[in-house]
Amino acid sequence: MAETTNTPAVETAAAEKTGHRTEKIGLVTSTKMDKTIVVSVEMRKAHPKYRRVVKSNKKFYAHDEQNSARVGDQVRIRESRPLSKLKRWTLEEIVRRSSLSQLADTKPTTPAAK
Repeated sequence: MAETTNTPAVETAAAEKTGHRTEKIGLVTSTKMDKTIVVSVEMRKAHPKYRRVVKSNKKFYAHDEQNSARVGDQVRIRESRPLSKLKRWTLEEIVRRSSLSQLADTKPTTPAAK
């Protein structure tokens, strides 16, 4: 019998299919909790009857281990096991930093009062 050899592309495709988890891209709206961010994802969907595009927003609570995300950042979150009552997502990567977060990192220095 002939032996079958899997090419690397076939192996990675099979691994991705078995371990597939939903990913979403959205904007960080809150970072007030420790190791948790609130991500607002905008979804566009055609109305079933009128065929007009309707926008709707949904908030997701995501786990941010290093507290690296800031308000206004565009992030990618991935579905995970339940981490708390509301958290079912983890921060995968920061796609784009907000200009507001760059201003917060470079705080202006004020002279010390005498």
